[in-house]
Amino acid sequence: MLFNELNLSQELLDAVDELGYQDMTEIQQQSIPLLLEGSDVVGLSNTGTGKTAAFGIPAVESITESDRKRVAVLILCPTRELAMQAADEMRKYAKFKHCVRICAVFGGASMEKQIHELKRGANIVIGTPGRVLDHIRRRTLKLDNLRCLILDEADEMLNMGFREDIESVLAESPEDRQTVLFSATMPPEILAITEKYQNDPVKVKIKSAQKTVESIKQFYFEVPMGRKTDALKLLLAAYSPTSAMIFCNTKAMVDQLTEELIKSGFRAAGLHGDMKQVQRTQVMNGFKSKSTEILVATDVAARGIDVNDVEAVFNYDLPQDNEYYIHRIGRTGRAGKEGAAYTIISGRRQLFDLRAIEKFTRAEITQLPLPDKDEITALKMDSIVQEISSAESVHQAYMILDRLAVQGIDSREAAARLISSKINDAVKNLPEFKAPVPLRHGRRKDCKTVKVDINIGRNKRIAPNFIIAALTDATGMSGRDFGKIDIFDAHTTVEVPETESDYIIDSTNSMRINGHQVEVKLLTEDRIREKPARREKSSRAPFDRRKSAYGNRKKQDIFSDYIPNRKKRTKKRH
Repeated sequence: MLFNELNLSQELLDAVDELGYQDMTEIQQQSIPLLLEGSDVVGLSNTGTGKTAAFGIPAVESITESDRKRVAVLILCPTRELAMQAADEMRKYAKFKHCVRICAVFGGASMEKQIHELKRGANIVIGTPGRVLDHIRRRTLKLDNLRCLILDEADEMLNMGFREDIESVLAESPEDRQTVLFSATMPPEILAITEKYQNDPVKVKIKSAQKTVESIKQFYFEVPMGRKTDALKLLLAAYSPTSAMIFCNTKAMVDQLTEELIKSGFRAAGLHGDMKQVQRTQVMNGFKSKSTEILVATDVAARGIDVNDVEAVFNYDLPQDNEYYIHRIGRTGRAGKEGAAYTIISGRRQLFDLRAIEKFTRAEITQLPLPDKDEITALKMDSIVQEISSAESVHQAYMILDRLAVQGIDSREAAARLISSKINDAVKNLPEFKAPVPLRHGRRKDCKTVKVDINIGRNKRIAPNFIIAALTDATGMSGRDFGKIDIFDAHTTVEVPETESDYIIDSTNSMRINGHQVEVKLLTEDRIREKPARREKSSRAPFDRRKSAYGNRKKQDIFSDYIPNRKKRTKKRH
């Protein structure tokens, strides 16, 4: 369905045409007519499907000349970035409709400036729940004439703890308003809001998980624990994206990784919730203008970032929720372009988590070998050849060659020196990375191994089969994945693949062997030379299970407990 088939004003059609919109996405096609009619709507759709236009175009269309001095539409967003992004988009829709005045309100920005804009007569307000509620309490935002309230990314707002604020805002607005809710998922909290605050809502569900990712090629790389940063540097050098996003799960990791990338010569910047609004705005402006090639961000901070030409997305950390994976990779492959998503994992547990994501998205995530320094050097050489082949104006270059010839350097030598310098600059900061061969299907051939130490041994009557049974149960690995087992008096060592050692130690935190809680860690140097315990003949009497069970009592006393009124036997004299 085309936008010009909708019953929109000419001002809206002109703005949409200027933006290059023609065919509507599925969420737009189903939602816009309902919203124009005034129906309450619950829209379920993932990031990158055109939700902003789905609610933004009807919101702008609903504004009339009589709304110049009053707030008619309120849109709640989970983050500052998303509020700013939505405001920017809606200003584009309202370009030719001069009665529309849009104001964005969010934390971290000047309260005085926002109050001034609201007093000038904003009729569409877009903001985060906390700041909107603050303005309502200050009486700088009045909702007496509100006709439509829209909750964008409602599930994310609930995840961030905004439920109480949202319900407070809803309680302050007129009961006869139109209530619209857009969300990627439908948790019980969303259903509760729908039942309490919406009036016969129409549910619009777009099964877009596959559609969102079908234009995105997805790959993963398996690396040893602690080497993710080195692996990421190699990938960035190999693929050389002009615009890339890297996702981490914590703010601290964003800061640490950004610093590491900058030290290695990459043009990177970090984005997370602890940054001041001025810093966040500078970072986003740099990323959009391409002065910053790499944006390192958390999931929450990245909400609302809408840059159409992101070439690649890198998952440095696996997302904490499968839905976040779709949100992340949906940053690339937009506007009909192809994109690429790369995930770096360490250990078997993360591999299992990645398989769950693959099943959830119904898309194949292909494993690739990590490029090494030699391969990257070859790629740089190809890039230089292409760059030189496409060069046009070379007049000044000939002048330089003439000057070099006077010094005895011919053109071939000059070109070789220049090319060599460019290659060295491209690879000089790359880490040396020789990833161990990962262990699969119980094959330990050509696989580097280490030993783990378990603090239980012969003195607790431990046998190798006890050790193997506990390890396979805790890790899900096969018994063939483990190597030599040496049992000492007070501890046991087990040979394990180096690539799996961190996963094994992490998986055995709560492991019990033969009823004993144990601790598993890497083998230390002071125990390497210790010899395994040998079974020696004991000077003690043989172990008597019955005696052990009932103490050092006489047999007659033991049996008398179970056979009442038994008479003692006496020897007959002959």
